[in-house]
Order: sequence, then C-alpha cells, then structure tokens
Amino acid sequence: MRIATWNVNSVRARTDRIIDWLGRSDVDVLAMQETKCKDEQFPYERFKEIGYEVAHVGLSQWNGVAIASRVGLDDVQIGFEDQPGFDKDPEADPVREARAIGATCGGVRVWSLYVPNGRELEDPHYAYKLDWLAKLRDDAEGWLKQDPDAQIALVGDWNVAPTDDDVWDPAFFEGKTHTSEPERAAFTAFTESGFADVVRPYTPALACTRTGTTRSFASRKSRACESTSSSAHRHSQPASKQPRSIETSEKARAPAITLR
Repeated sequence: MRIATWNVNSVRARTDRIIDWLGRSDVDVLAMQETKCKDEQFPYERFKEIGYEVAHVGLSQWNGVAIASRVGLDDVQIGFEDQPGFDKDPEADPVREARAIGATCGGVRVWSLYVPNGRELEDPHYAYKLDWLAKLRDDAEGWLKQDPDAQIALVGDWNVAPTDDDVWDPAFFEGKTHTSEPERAAFTAFTESGFADVVRPYTPALACTRTGTTRSFASRKSRACESTSSSAHRHSQPASKQPRSIETSEKARAPAITLR
C-alpha cells in the first residue's frame, strides 16, 4: 500500500492539481492538511470520480485535515482522544481545532495530523503546541500497548524540524519555533514510544536544498520510502508544500511514523 501526505494549503484552490497528481502517482491513501474549508465545502465528488473515499473535518477557513483512500475508509475518528483545544483568550473555553483525523485504510490506521505552529517561543500557542504533541504521544503510545502488532501511520504537517539537517539555515531558526529543544524532544518522544521515523534514511538528498520543517511518522516495523511530485531542486516548489509518499510491503505490518 502506498501512503502520501500533503499540506495542500487550501483544497479548493488546488483541487485540480491534487486530482491530477493522484491520477499520476498511484497513491492508495492521501492524507491532507490545511484544507481551509468547512465540511460542506470540501470537493468530495471530484475525489469520488477517480475512486477515492474521503473523510474530512474542517471548521472554518483555517486548519482542516482529510484522508482520501481507494482501499477502504473505516472507523473514522475526528480528533484523538485527549486532543487539547486552544483559544487566544485565556478566559474563553478552548476550542478543539480541526487538526487530526484518523481512519483505517486497507488494514492500516492512518492519522492525518496538522500540528499547531507555535508562532513564537513566548506565545501561548507554543505551549499549546507542546501540550498537543505530548497528548498525541501519550495516546499513540497507548494504542501500541493495546495492540503491539497494530499498523499505525502518523502522517502530516508536524511543524517540527528534528535536526539541523532539516532546515535550510540553522542559524536563521535560532530563537524561533520549529527547531527549539522542547519541540525536538517532543518529536523524539514518539520514537522512544515505539514508533519509527521511516523517512529519515531518505532525507540526505534534501540536505543541500531549502527544505520545509514538517515531518511525519510510521510504525517501528514498517518499511517505507518517500517520493515527491517533482525534484527537490532550487526552483521547485518548497518541500513543505510537496506531497510525500511512503510505500509498505506485505512484510511491513505494524505501526509507523513517517517524515513529511
């Protein structure tokens, strides 16, 4: 099965491009982030026309996540169990944003994730980001404890650069989000919980280019590789906005984290 993840940055603005790419890519499951639309605005029919079912959650023109699958779409879950909410007004009730959706596709539990940006190190959104990642890690670790042989893919826009090799200029990111030690520790916590960063072996080729700061994860027993819709050279679309895919074989039957 072939799984891809893509921060589409408005599914309505890029519907033609997404549909065209799916037609060329032979991807079985596509996780999308930043769809930027409400559920009733999502172009479901365009995906249905080419054989994909879609599960989507979107509350406004911000955020929004979806999963498109041609190998089944079962047990759809909007948000993970302990997903925290956020409101910039500390006196207001926090809202659980449209940042996570899960579904079982061809026997693999796929989660499309749009991790909070964090904005700035002193911003309340940064604390929210760390809490969001911690709660996800705790829940994901629980899923593995319940079923050690489960196939789980945590994919999407992580808004974290785990190493200096994942950014175009480490000095530029000093004192900023995405590369801070707490964020990197939060990312590493997933690998310490039994998941595996399956795209890491395939990232050196991007080290000399300007790359994005997003990652994904696949289970510790999964075998996977990443590909892009176009080559990652200087004039191509930034890596953070290119679709990435992972492939799993019949022998790869367990939970996973994949880099985006």
